[in-house]
Amino acid sequence: MAASSAIFSTFISSQTGSFSAKSSSSSLRLPLPTNVRMGRAVTQAAASKPATGTRQPRGIMKPQRVSAEMQAVVGDPEIPRTQALKRIWAYIKEHNLQDPENKRVIICDEKLKKIFGGKDRVGFLEVAGLISPHFL
Repeated sequence: MAASSAIFSTFISSQTGSFSAKSSSSSLRLPLPTNVRMGRAVTQAAASKPATGTRQPRGIMKPQRVSAEMQAVVGDPEIPRTQALKRIWAYIKEHNLQDPENKRVIICDEKLKKIFGGKDRVGFLEVAGLISPHFL
């Protein structure tokens, strides 16, 4: 082992020397690897205050008043935007209002024409934008 460490230290060190059986610990300096990442200990964060009860819905989850035309389709005078969109899609599928050849297109009946600005056919990506004016 002593001979192998002497050979190894000769190749690593900048000074050349004889192959001796003595190993000098001061001449053996290995460069530190550059691709080593420092690891962090996983700790459990303490909550500042415990959750008490449920918080009020915000944003698109907050119930809002809707127009009379929208209320005829969704059934409620106040409804969250997400639920209104779900109910509109349920109405479309219940009444078979999707184009049979292209399911991405909705063929509007009289109730949907009032919501979708009088259009006869609406793409499915347009639905969310067209219901915005009906939230009061």
